[in-house]
Amino acid sequence: MVSQKTKVVNSQGFHMRPASVFVAEMAKFDSDIYLVAGDKEVNAKSLMNIIAAALKCGTELEVRAEGPDEEAAMAKAVEMIDNGLGEE
Repeated sequence: MVSQKTKVVNSQGFHMRPASVFVAEMAKFDSDIYLVAGDKEVNAKSLMNIIAAALKCGTELEVRAEGPDEEAAMAKAVEMIDNGLGEE
C-alpha cells in the first residue's frame, strides 16, 4: 500500500463534473484506490461515494492505493487533484 497527502484546490471541490472525470481515470487502474478525509474513507472509483463525501476546496486528503499498479494510480490521483481536477 502507498499513500500521499494532498489538498483539494479547485474552488468548487469534487462536484459532479470533475468527480466523474476523476472516477473514469481511476477506473483504468487495477489497484484499489481510496480518498481519506478526516474520518471519511471513500472509494475513488465510485462517483456516488465521492459526491456523498462533499469534498470541498481546502479539504486535506490522503490518497491510498493498494494493488499491482498502486504507484501509478496514486501518482495520477494526486496529479489530478493538485491540478484542480481539470477545472482551473
